Amino acid sequence: MRTPKSIVCFAFLLSFQLGFSQDLALTKKDSIVQSAWIFGIGFNAVDDAGSEFNDVFNFEDNWNIVPFPSRISIGRYFKNGLGLEAIGSYNQYMEGKIIDGVLNTEDIDYYAVDFRVSYDLNQILGETGWFDPYVGIGAGYTDANNQGRGTYNASVGFRTWFTDRFGLDFNSTGKWAMSTENATNHIQHAAGAVYRFGIEKGLSKKGEEKLARMQEMEKEQQRIQDSIAAAQRAEEEARLLAERLKREEEAARLAAEENTKLAAENSRKTKIENQIKELGYVYFNVNSSYLNKRDKALLDGLAQIMEDNPTLVIQISSHADARESDAYNLWLSQRRADRTVAYLVAKGISQDRLMSRAYGEENLVNECVDGVYCTEEKHQENRRSEFQVYSLD
Repeated sequence: MRTPKSIVCFAFLLSFQLGFSQDLALTKKDSIVQSAWIFGIGFNAVDDAGSEFNDVFNFEDNWNIVPFPSRISIGRYFKNGLGLEAIGSYNQYMEGKIIDGVLNTEDIDYYAVDFRVSYDLNQILGETGWFDPYVGIGAGYTDANNQGRGTYNASVGFRTWFTDRFGLDFNSTGKWAMSTENATNHIQHAAGAVYRFGIEKGLSKKGEEKLARMQEMEKEQQRIQDSIAAAQRAEEEARLLAERLKREEEAARLAAEENTKLAAENSRKTKIENQIKELGYVYFNVNSSYLNKRDKALLDGLAQIMEDNPTLVIQISSHADARESDAYNLWLSQRRADRTVAYLVAKGISQDRLMSRAYGEENLVNECVDGVYCTEEKHQENRRSEFQVYSLD
């Protein structure tokens, strides 16, 4: 029997698109760090010459630097581009430097504690890979030239990342004294190494565009597969019709017998499915795979149904809510599936009759996805083991 040309064409298109979609797979380059903690340590230089923002590159006369790490910072940065950061720094006004417009005659300690709200300019410029510019505003307290003062601060800087975790940070901060009495404004420059942890990653804009193209191709592949299946069904129906015309009486008798058999099997299967449906689902506690008294009573009922129907094979599907990582939830749902199977085996059910699969947070039954607030009752609807008839010989 020859294969229709339409099926050949559809099959060719499907194989072509499958090969193209594999070339379009997402890679590490399509993901970016969206939120993280950042810890930094490095050096700072203070320009308190009294000229404020004039003559800022007069390193020899105006800049004060100590020859050891003198700045530490910790901050949390969020998906919306905002960050909160605390900074501590130490320096020393050196003898011979210009301080508040006067030649300094002795070494004087400098201390500062600052708090800053920053904004990632990549939110406006677009993701630039290794280059991460930002601006910030904040306030702090500085003890400089033996004068304590509160300051209003404004910063501009950038970070450059060598990996997802390690990079360098360069910034300059203008500090304006809250009280101008006996205190001048000054500039503090900083450079150092930074380390990111608690990282949450997501797709870049290019990655999102690639994912959208992949999803569109998957829809087209499904359409082609459906068309192939329809053509195959039509061909099969034609073949069956030809055979039925040749052997009409015998086919009618066999069909009647088969329909009677199928009706009986469907009736039996429907009855068993309704019994299993009436049992409900096993619901688990948060971060738990243990069965409580109610769960065990439900599984006792399921075990009884399987004892009453020796050819029944059950599919067990276990799930988790969306409040942890995908990997953790997949692991936890696998634990739940394993414990469910183990209990039924302990009740005398053969393991060969128990098919199980863990879905993690893949098949939520409500709107409680990542980032959506839900009550504990809503989350519990997703922490479940479900049961379906896999086969019934």
